[in-house]
Amino acid sequence: MSEIENEQSVAKKSQTSRRDFLKLTGALAGAAGVTQLVMGNMSASASVESGNEEGTGPQWGMLIDINLCIGCQYCTFSCEAINNLADDMRYCVVTEETTQSGDKFFLSRPCMHCQEAPCVHVCPVGATYKRPDGIVAMNYDRCIGCRYCQVACPYDARVFNWREPIALSPQSPDFGYQEVPNRPRGVVEKCTFCSHRIDAGLERDLVPGVDPQATPACVNACPTKARIFGDLSNPESPISVALSDAKTTLRLREELSTEPRVFYIPPKQGAENRFQGS
Repeated sequence: MSEIENEQSVAKKSQTSRRDFLKLTGALAGAAGVTQLVMGNMSASASVESGNEEGTGPQWGMLIDINLCIGCQYCTFSCEAINNLADDMRYCVVTEETTQSGDKFFLSRPCMHCQEAPCVHVCPVGATYKRPDGIVAMNYDRCIGCRYCQVACPYDARVFNWREPIALSPQSPDFGYQEVPNRPRGVVEKCTFCSHRIDAGLERDLVPGVDPQATPACVNACPTKARIFGDLSNPESPISVALSDAKTTLRLREELSTEPRVFYIPPKQGAENRFQGS
């Protein structure tokens, strides 16, 4: 083989290798793997901001019985009140959906607090992190407002704060008063499972999911008890008992392997119509 032919062969192999590398990199980026590799140390340090190693204590989760949800949006309104949110900054959203058989139902969607949270993997500064108790939390002082987490979330469970904090939520005082500090303009916000209540309650020996003062506001506000909260690692907790008793449960978009901590009891075919005004 001539020297020119040899150089052409080497160049062709180099181009092929680069194409293969770019394909592999693209696939990894789609799964947020590249960011996870680059930011591994930062994410690891952020994930332990609240103390113990993951899995050694309570693991919080929520169960929502779709058959009991009447679409009143009390969960949304109470969340707005305690987080001092405007009506266009909702952490919890209730939508009207339809089954394959044509039956309508309401779907209430907070943050899923995923075990493998895409938002955590893509955050370039570690502002989004997973606490040892499984709650996906935000460090608003660290957030740079890039919105990578918002794009990565497959549940559309994050909202960007475009303006300065409001004086009082339109849902106050009817559904409660502000319990957490305002967030600055230019950050991404989300549901926290009312972690401030959980942490304060545990310090007072209260049980989240049992004692209202230590339980997420949305759970307390639900008039039909469609929401159940508790420690997934405790077989005697309210959520563990409910999950054990339920014949069927599901999680949203399970095919993505995000491992959500929010479970649903799916709508029963031909069940009583619980729509408001029906």
